[in-house]
Amino acid sequence: MPDIMGKMDIAFPNINVYLNNVPKEFSVFGFTVALYGVIIGCGFFLALLLISRMAGKTGQKSDDYWDIAVYIIIFSIIGARLYYVIFSWDYYKDNLVSILYLRNGGLAIYGGVIAGFLTAFIYCRIKKKSFLMMADTIMYGLVLGQAIGRWGNFTNREAFGEYTDGLLAMRLPVEMVRSGEITALMREHMSKTANYVQVSPTFLYECMWNVCLLIILLIYCKHKRFNGEIILLYLGGYGLGRAWIENLRTDQLIMPHVGLPVSQVLAICLVVFAVVMDIAVRIKLKGQEVETWPGLKK
Repeated sequence: MPDIMGKMDIAFPNINVYLNNVPKEFSVFGFTVALYGVIIGCGFFLALLLISRMAGKTGQKSDDYWDIAVYIIIFSIIGARLYYVIFSWDYYKDNLVSILYLRNGGLAIYGGVIAGFLTAFIYCRIKKKSFLMMADTIMYGLVLGQAIGRWGNFTNREAFGEYTDGLLAMRLPVEMVRSGEITALMREHMSKTANYVQVSPTFLYECMWNVCLLIILLIYCKHKRFNGEIILLYLGGYGLGRAWIENLRTDQLIMPHVGLPVSQVLAICLVVFAVVMDIAVRIKLKGQEVETWPGLKK
């Protein structure tokens, strides 16, 4: 591997992968399009396809999910941005216009998930639908969308972790990385002739974790005990992985006056909540037969 990397190059030295000119954006008829946004858009679309398929498989109306999709997409993006801005206020307070610069990244998945849940809840109340059943179905698309969306962090050269020399270690040119995310340990391991930092690809860790979680949710579909259980499995499973991964990241959103990573604290709380609620509901329903999916034979 070369000591001097091209500005747009990305390398994984320990698996001998060197990627030349990985773009952040491209032009279409003179308009600049951020690859980050394209990847997020693809994630939403493929998530909707999976949700629609799961709805049909479980005896629900796929049209209900296409109807709610527009609202969830809009408010999830707003929620993800607001969450990020709130916990990075010192960065944005002197330049409020930059809050609108979504193409530069800065979407917090927890903000999107919270906004998405609220949107789905309100929609179900208005349309008199089962919120827990619809939310269970949406979880399949959510975790797939997260797995795909993390590759937007890859093209943006963000959401990485501390220095590592592990199998999946990633190298990024210094000029493509925010200076505040370069740690003393990274600088300590930079050679005098190198122009890159070597980091943990936490975006990749989370992508792989989400793929594994999706497989588990798909396998468990027929065994669902009550409506809302897929939600709890997602919250607990995702929270468990995020609590570990967040500890590695160098761009953590920190809770004011507390000094702890807000996403890590929230992740741990979600794991505890999911476990306690699952046990409590199972005890309450012990011996009862509950309809879960309307058209899925167990």
